[in-house]
Amino acid sequence: MSIVAETADYERWAGAQIRLIKTDLALKHRAMKKATFPFLRATFYRWATLYREACPELVAAPVLLAVGDLHIENFGTWRDAEGRMVWGINDFDETHPMPYTVDLVRLATSALLAIRAEALSIGESAAIDAILTGYRKRITSGHGRPFVLEEDHPVLRAMATGEERDAKAFWAKMSAFRNATPPRTPRALIARHLPHDGGRPRFVHRIAGLGSLGRERYVGIAQSEGALVAREAKAMLPSAFAWQRRNGKIYYAAMLKTAIRAADPFVAIEQDWLIRRLGPHCSRIELDDLPKRKDERVLLEAMGAETANIHLGSAAALPALRRDLKARSKDWLHDAARRMAKATFDDWRAWRDA
Repeated sequence: MSIVAETADYERWAGAQIRLIKTDLALKHRAMKKATFPFLRATFYRWATLYREACPELVAAPVLLAVGDLHIENFGTWRDAEGRMVWGINDFDETHPMPYTVDLVRLATSALLAIRAEALSIGESAAIDAILTGYRKRITSGHGRPFVLEEDHPVLRAMATGEERDAKAFWAKMSAFRNATPPRTPRALIARHLPHDGGRPRFVHRIAGLGSLGRERYVGIAQSEGALVAREAKAMLPSAFAWQRRNGKIYYAAMLKTAIRAADPFVAIEQDWLIRRLGPHCSRIELDDLPKRKDERVLLEAMGAETANIHLGSAAALPALRRDLKARSKDWLHDAARRMAKATFDDWRAWRDA
């Protein structure tokens, strides 16, 4: 099936599950034409098809609860219950039981595409080595550890708190979204999760991300203690990996429960809506948000280690995973990522030219 036909099939299925916003889907389709990296971010529903075709030797790898839509811009920061800043994977919209290799290959492929777009300056081999080094260290040791950016991780902390994530710019961007009148359920959920002194919130329709673009996504913005606060409600949808298998279960909550993570106490899943706090340092970090001078090897190794933090939550799968990882050749991830980068590029070109 072509990328055009599979996109239409997926969107028909998604539209039967939740209400889709047609103008946002049109925006997503235009973004998919711009370059290969945004195309990758927007098309996890296509990944399983390409993966089976380009990497058949990896399809039978041990299965665990995986992120699915893992890429180098699916990382961000939040505050834990102690008020500490934590860095890690930002969302689990596409979480589903799948081969552990899916996360590693997709993360490595995204790094290759970013390098080829000159968004990263590290070499391709060095980037993939860093990801695999970070992952292997934690999986082999069996000891996960969240990335709490307080006394440790100075390089990550500097990247996460750079001037590109300025509070004034963040709130200006939030305030620029158009006003919206959310349906009763997300409106009530947002109001309940905002501080009680916030008064009447202003509701906006937020346009963010690419993989989930098209879903209903509302933010309530209010004043509390003289400053702005925000809560977002995003419609939940089963993973596109589930669509491939016609399985409608949502695994987001299961992932939050099992992963090795310093949890965000403001994340909740209620009535098929994901509720979370948004703020200057409680959001996803895009490549453009990173400081111009950054240690990309440290960043990519941390991404590999954070992936291991997630996989370590699937304890029953770990013995088979370790055996499988040990048996793989030195260059297996390089080879798979390059094949998937080519397959993604060919798909993007077909979409662009359609």
